Amino acid sequence: MAAVSTRPDNVAGSAAYVHPSGLCDSDEVGAGTRVWAFAHVMAGARVGRDCNIGGGAFVEQGAVIGDRVTVKNQVMIFDGVTVEDDVFLGPGTIFTNDLRPRARIRRDWPELRPTLVRTGATLGAGVIVVCGITVGRNAFAAAGAVLTRDVDDHALLAGNPARRIGWVCGCGERLDPTLVCPACGTRHAQTGAGLAVAAEPRVS
Repeated sequence: MAAVSTRPDNVAGSAAYVHPSGLCDSDEVGAGTRVWAFAHVMAGARVGRDCNIGGGAFVEQGAVIGDRVTVKNQVMIFDGVTVEDDVFLGPGTIFTNDLRPRARIRRDWPELRPTLVRTGATLGAGVIVVCGITVGRNAFAAAGAVLTRDVDDHALLAGNPARRIGWVCGCGERLDPTLVCPACGTRHAQTGAGLAVAAEPRVS
């Protein structure tokens, strides 16, 4: 990944942009990524290409973000969180990494718990992710959901604690009972990890 300039005019050959009031201490931020007002990317965090880090977001050292990830305003991503490519993190999404936090006790690995968000997943506004889980590919958590356990690929979740209320396509539409997307026609089949694409729609 290219080094990042903290200057607003993005000089010195950096291919990433940092807003004048943003703070980027990491030198591992990919080309085309934008760090907006009052966002903070700490040294030791890794951010891929063409990401959008919204205002007031925080990315702690040890966090890893893939390519083309949207991190909306006020998202909190802590050490041990890995976000794969093409993930959407809605405003106010909060990750955790400690199941038993105490102000007077400093815990480190392996006591902390890692979290993985797989490619294409969406976490809506205000989602809270309890650490130690995996969110599956193309899963979709509705606004305000609290994720406390692993999430299947293509699962649609809502509530506190979150539960599966349906399935979603990679395009974001809810699947019908036959696991076909009513919007794009993609057919899905059940797997051990949730759903997978069984057949792409025909193009006439």
